[in-house]
Amino acid sequence: MSERPRFGYPVSLDLAGHQAVVIGEGAVAQGKVEGLLAAGARVTVVADGPMPTLSALESDPRVTVARRHWRPADLDGATVCVAASGDPDTRAAISREARDRGVLVNVMDDVEHCDFAAPALLRRGDLLIAISTGGRSPALARRLREELEGRFGDEWAAVLDLLAEVRADTLERLPDLQERARRWQEALDLDQLESLVRGGRYDEARRTLTARLLADGTDATTLSGLPGGALPAG
Repeated sequence: MSERPRFGYPVSLDLAGHQAVVIGEGAVAQGKVEGLLAAGARVTVVADGPMPTLSALESDPRVTVARRHWRPADLDGATVCVAASGDPDTRAAISREARDRGVLVNVMDDVEHCDFAAPALLRRGDLLIAISTGGRSPALARRLREELEGRFGDEWAAVLDLLAEVRADTLERLPDLQERARRWQEALDLDQLESLVRGGRYDEARRTLTARLLADGTDATTLSGLPGGALPAG
C-alpha cells in the first residue's frame, strides 16, 4: 500500500470578503498577497519588506500593512494564513497559533506546518488552472504553469463566459442531468470555440454551440429565439 499523499484532496476556497493574513517578507515577495486579493480576500500583511511592495500595497483599501514582527493576535478572525520565515521556531509558532484558532495555514517550504499546499495558478478570468506537486517540487509546478500560459491565452476568459451563457440559456431545455452531460460532452469542440472567439466571432461561436446542444428535437425557430440571434445557414 502506497503512503498516503500529502494534500491529496484539492479544493477551491471561496475567500470573497474573508480575512487572510500574510506573514513575512518571503511570502510578500512571492506574490502571496496578490493571489489572495485575486480570490476576493481582505488581507493583513505583517512584514518588514520588501519596501517597494509594501508601499504599493498600502495604497490598496483591501490591504492592511503592519511593518513589524508578527503577533499571535494577528491571526484572530482570519480564515487563511500564508507565512514565510527562516527561523524554524517562528514557523512552528505561526502554525500552532493558526491551528489553535481554526485558521488554515500554509508555511512556505515547511510541509509539516502546512494544512494545504498552494498550487501554481494560471488565471484567465474565472478559469483557474492549478498545478500542485503536493509540496514536493514548487519549481516543477511553476514550469508547468509557464507552459500552460502559452497554451491558454487571454481568449479563454471569453470562452468560459460563452460556455456559462450557453449553459444558462439551455439549462431548462435540458432538464435531465445525464442527458445534459452527454450532450455537452458531444457538443464541445474547444479548438473551434477558441479559434472563433480569438477571431472576434463570439456570437457565431455561441450560436454554433447552442445548435449542437439542442440539435435533437428542437427546431430552428426555437433556437433562433435564444439570445445571440438566429442560427447560421447550414
